[in-house]
Amino acid sequence: MVSTSPEPKEVFSVDECQDKGPPRRAKWWYSTFHTVTAMVGAGVLSLPYAMAYLGWGPGTVVMILSWCITLNTMWQMIQLHECVPGTRFDRYYDLGKYAFGPKLGPWVVLPQQLIVQVGCDIVYMVTGGKCLKNFMEIACTNCVELRQSYWIIIFGSIHFFLSQLPNFNSVSAVSLAAAVMSLSYSTIAWVGCLAKGQIENVNYGYKKTSNVDFMFRVFNALGQISFAYAGHAVVLEIQATMPSTPERPSKVSMWKGALGSYFVNALCYFPVAFIGYWAFGQDVDDNVLVGLKKPGWLIASANLMVVIHVIGSYQVYAMPIFDMLENLMINKLKFPPGLTLRLITRTIYVGLTLFLGVTFPFFGDLLGFFGGFGFAPTAYFLPCVIWLVIKKPKRFSASWFINWACIIIGVLIMLASTIGGLRNIVMDSSSYCFYS
Repeated sequence: MVSTSPEPKEVFSVDECQDKGPPRRAKWWYSTFHTVTAMVGAGVLSLPYAMAYLGWGPGTVVMILSWCITLNTMWQMIQLHECVPGTRFDRYYDLGKYAFGPKLGPWVVLPQQLIVQVGCDIVYMVTGGKCLKNFMEIACTNCVELRQSYWIIIFGSIHFFLSQLPNFNSVSAVSLAAAVMSLSYSTIAWVGCLAKGQIENVNYGYKKTSNVDFMFRVFNALGQISFAYAGHAVVLEIQATMPSTPERPSKVSMWKGALGSYFVNALCYFPVAFIGYWAFGQDVDDNVLVGLKKPGWLIASANLMVVIHVIGSYQVYAMPIFDMLENLMINKLKFPPGLTLRLITRTIYVGLTLFLGVTFPFFGDLLGFFGGFGFAPTAYFLPCVIWLVIKKPKRFSASWFINWACIIIGVLIMLASTIGGLRNIVMDSSSYCFYS
């Protein structure tokens, strides 16, 4: 851990994004629905499946603890956005450079952030394709069934067009629609489970499998819960769109919006996780909507809502990557800015995530792997490390203990869920017919 922070002017000597950055016109409620869109994603539908491996006691503790830890780290990041007077850290990458230095900072922060953003977009390709397939099969029972791969491609093709929108403010309408859809399909999921009631001979015991396989599945379940708390990777980019004055700094409005998003988060996550597990027990699917068959029109609507939501979520996570790639092309390769640059970089990125989504459509395993490898660091403990470096709380104070507790818990979740997710991908891929 670096004990001294470099001067801001050294960090930003090669980064002129403060002048070229996003228009700072957003209101506090923009941060609410952008954060809801980024956080309340398809992972909410896998929470009952994670509960099936963790059980009532440990599952409830992990769910509540994750909500509290990530709310704390969200607050830390919002406070750190303007921790240097006159400077706004518009990217996680910029904050990392200030905390750890211009050489070490990018290596600490950038790989984790890219894993989160690219990983989310890959998972959303799979989720969008699967839910689009489910919607069509419920809505049109006489239609010719298409392979899942084709549905993922159909879903992915939408993003070749949406990716040409220039910045965060331009996707606000898409993001708002996505946030509304996330609350809607989450409500349908838990209300549908409640209306269905418990399945016959429901069993709340741990899923029956070998001891070794069970251990890895528990690890993967931790990753699935980590995946559900994903908004930290883009929180600074969202805050960068908000105006800031000495009288009312951006952290005031951003925190107000973040609290609103976490309230919506609780309305989505806890009922789905607990009621979904109550209804299906250990027999719950990794997408709880799959187990709900009736009424058909309502379940079809929920699947369509998921599709609309992940369309917006994909763009929220992709937009910072587009910005980074285009800055790289302009600054390093001297590529002229404009429509041609957007067409090349964004089309290549969408095509890459689409290819990976079609190739590795293991929904639950992908959630666990990316949840551990990328989301646990960026949401659970990296903000705490940065806070300790920059703010330097007194040793053995309450702040010092809380941050170190979050770091230890986050590292354990990262190691366990990464191992579990990777192992399960390898195991499931051995029996999967690719491109089927």
